[in-house]
Amino acid sequence: MLKILVTGNLGYVGPVLIRHLRRVFPKASLIGYDSGYFTHCLTNAHEFPERLADVQYWGDIRNIDAKILQGVDAIVQLAAVSNDPMGNRFELVTESINFDATRKLAELARRSGVRRFIFASSCSMYGFAEGGPRKESDSLNPLTAYARSKAASEKALAPLAGEEMIITSLRFSTACGMSERLRLDLVLNDFVACALTSGEITVLSDGTPWRPLIDVKDMASAVEWALLRHPQDTGGTYLAVNVGADEWNYQVRTLANAVAESIPGTKVSINESALPDKRSYRVDFSLYRRLAPTHQPQVTLEQSIRELKDGLTEMNFADRNFRSSQFMRLKVLERHIAEGRLGDDLRWKDPARSEASVRATL
Repeated sequence: MLKILVTGNLGYVGPVLIRHLRRVFPKASLIGYDSGYFTHCLTNAHEFPERLADVQYWGDIRNIDAKILQGVDAIVQLAAVSNDPMGNRFELVTESINFDATRKLAELARRSGVRRFIFASSCSMYGFAEGGPRKESDSLNPLTAYARSKAASEKALAPLAGEEMIITSLRFSTACGMSERLRLDLVLNDFVACALTSGEITVLSDGTPWRPLIDVKDMASAVEWALLRHPQDTGGTYLAVNVGADEWNYQVRTLANAVAESIPGTKVSINESALPDKRSYRVDFSLYRRLAPTHQPQVTLEQSIRELKDGLTEMNFADRNFRSSQFMRLKVLERHIAEGRLGDDLRWKDPARSEASVRATL
């Protein structure tokens, strides 16, 4: 029986991924491992999403116990300080969690006999990139602590791959779409929330930066592909691949206008005089299209917008100040710290929570 460990499963992508894995691998043993920072941030969930996992561990990825890896066939490493604002606020912690912990987890996985390691990497490593869409062979230009941590992790993972452990670094586009733990600190999700709460989308940049996007459902499909891929046919025992679709390369102003078109009455305001946003890049997804023809993104931009709109509407979402709410991951961490639950190193102050936990919920 296939045994899959998903780290960081109690975040934005995790609930969607666990649901997908349960559907495509109904007999698999699914194990979650998470620090629990965002467990309470449920959105429009009709059940606790982790009900679909067989076991849920609570612990810090920096201290994961080797016992948890016993008998595990595959690891999906989602655990991370997961965006630029958090990375900027917690730069050293980002390096510790995103890079050091990923490297140590992969080394431990190899010693423990884990056969597949899937790393949630990011196209943000391309940074500011002119001269056409970026391919995997192009140079990286990480501009933020988050992007640098992903680039460093890929460099550390590559030499650990081999016949005994196949490693796939999925360079995901910017995530979007509805989840049972929705984040609104993502460009498309933010625009939909603005449209619903205030009827206006304010683009702080001049709207010209490029962003590749991918719906969380299609991210889950890519993980499925990585769990199944045969290295001799798909890039070898170590593969770093851009995950997304060429038609999902959008300028920010195009995204804003698409949301306005889907939610009538929405006004779009663009700061034409703003300095250029250096985080601008288009991405070439031809390698993923060639290697994973049966797992190509299926969700359209219009569908992502509609599902976000429907999900938020069902929640009676009306918070015009949502950028100060639990929908923003940085705000959640800052609140934990202000109220004495977390230290600045993002370790729980309660010793029972900060140790690598072997407690499990069945």
